[in-house]
Amino acid sequence: MSVVVASESGEPSDAEVISRVLGGDTEAYAILVRRHRSRVFRLGMGFFHDEDDAADFAQDVFIKAYTALGSFRGRSQFSTWLLRIAYNTAINAKKRRKEQLPLDGEELVGAPGVDETHLRDEALQAVRDAIVDLPPRQALCIELFFYYDLKYVEISEITGFPVNTIKSHVFRAKRFLRLRLGGGSEADRAL
Repeated sequence: MSVVVASESGEPSDAEVISRVLGGDTEAYAILVRRHRSRVFRLGMGFFHDEDDAADFAQDVFIKAYTALGSFRGRSQFSTWLLRIAYNTAINAKKRRKEQLPLDGEELVGAPGVDETHLRDEALQAVRDAIVDLPPRQALCIELFFYYDLKYVEISEITGFPVNTIKSHVFRAKRFLRLRLGGGSEADRAL
């Protein structure tokens, strides 16, 4: 087991953890999983809309990343490299599944705070429904931009799309969502 000097926060950096794992400290990989599992899980939820499927997906992604860890060169952040693996895994899984849609509609009725929760859930569902109607590349770019708070360059590294194309997709998706959800201006409606 190698000894690594921790950063100011007391936690080793991703690069330090990767070095430890590649040096034989395989248990250190759990640090990377803990740090990045929520992002990978959210990406899985975006593709599969089911917690069990997203959890299975996340596990698959982390296994793939572990087996490919030796190929990580550090040219980008580990999180970007990991999300690229996750994105490719999700695309391949969706192709295999032939787009099976989950059954939603299980809502709590009568619990305290349900009105607020219900309204928020309806608003989120309206956004999700509108995103489904976007062309696939625009939908992907807007999801990575808003739900994962990624920069255009990071989205480019994950998807392989040029940065200017991503900017265009995000712009068009925003305009479409504004119009679809009733928040567009008269100028937007004229376009």
